[in-house]
Amino acid sequence: MIRCLFPVLIGASFFGLCTPRAYSENWPQWRGTRADGVSAEKQIAQRWSPKRSIRWKSPLPGQGGATPAVWFEKIFLTSSEGDDLVAMCLNSASGQVNWKTKVTSGNIDARAGEGNSASPSPVTDGVHVWVFFSNGVLACLDSFDGSEKWKLDVGERFGKLDIQFGMTSTPVLGNDGLYLQLIHGPMKKGDSNRTGKVIKLEKETGKTIWAIDRKTEADFECKHSYASPCMYDDGKQKFFIAHGADCTTGHALEDGREIWRLDQLNGPTKINEKNNDPTFRFVASPLAVPGTILVPTAKEGPLVAIDAKNILKGKLADKPGAIRWVCPKTPDVSIPLIVEDCVYLLHKDGKLQCLDLATGKEHYNERTHTSQHRASPVYADGHIYICARDGVTSVVRAGHRFELIAQNDLAESTTASPVIANGVLYLRTYNALYSIK
Repeated sequence: MIRCLFPVLIGASFFGLCTPRAYSENWPQWRGTRADGVSAEKQIAQRWSPKRSIRWKSPLPGQGGATPAVWFEKIFLTSSEGDDLVAMCLNSASGQVNWKTKVTSGNIDARAGEGNSASPSPVTDGVHVWVFFSNGVLACLDSFDGSEKWKLDVGERFGKLDIQFGMTSTPVLGNDGLYLQLIHGPMKKGDSNRTGKVIKLEKETGKTIWAIDRKTEADFECKHSYASPCMYDDGKQKFFIAHGADCTTGHALEDGREIWRLDQLNGPTKINEKNNDPTFRFVASPLAVPGTILVPTAKEGPLVAIDAKNILKGKLADKPGAIRWVCPKTPDVSIPLIVEDCVYLLHKDGKLQCLDLATGKEHYNERTHTSQHRASPVYADGHIYICARDGVTSVVRAGHRFELIAQNDLAESTTASPVIANGVLYLRTYNALYSIK
């Protein structure tokens, strides 16, 4: 009983019953405690190398782009191991492997090694850890020993997956369930009004609570979404946000019904004046913080800032004041970051764009590093951490002026985003997990 009760109580405090600095922060889900890429931790390392500031390096059994989840002394991550797809738990103090569980098999590399089937990130409440793989297998494991609590194939339950590079969407854990978006379809033209699904599962059993069709006008590759959903909660309105197939939608938590929609993002419209692009697909995920929802698009399309200070309902493009501003160019892969009054957009060529949160006015647009960037930036203690594909992490001071503080090279390919938890920076490369302090 003691083993289970303690994490449940701590979990309640971290998901809304304490101030951010009441305890050292875990990183229990994709994008951190508040799912915004922001950590309240202090004194995080700014400079390191393979021979400097490395607490430990733990070799991994194979490639994976999934960002780890951290819960006190446990680090959870997924990985390929040859053809197998595994979940792992490492000790945060030593990097030693506590357990490793094979969940499924059939790993597939995508885009010349840019990604594989271990791309969705795990999520934990301290008692359980939920892992998802791009082949559609979803499982709930015991966080203490890795034993399987339940497992299902979403393609078998909700319809065969048809998506070019696999279902990379990371599930969202809420207090009342586990939420998924499955947005995909055959790449043929003229198949309008096709449906994806938004889904809520009972987190302890995997039982379906609701599964709702999500209609769109998306065509060809636009039907595919590699983005992850998120949750919005500002105390007066709370909903699940699905992102893909030419639109972003808000859904009621109790039954999945659509509350609002921002559609026709693939132009030509008043939001996106460019011609419709049949290869348009969402990769970057939305960012939701109280009062603001940032909606990336793709293929040089715009980024839209939704003003969520008022109740959102209906078609937002037609609602006066619902759209705060539009930035002409979106980050194609990396998720936006908001720190105080600034929005940071990391573009795949390494340029970091800083905008004013209230107006969208540009403060700067400067290059950090010349390699390709597919990870998303995170923030802690006045600094932004940016990982490039070639293993270089740039550290930029937050603020209206661009100031590059350091560039740190681990010389190992990476597509996973940085993680900051309990005073430590964790970087996951294709070869290993690093603990940096």
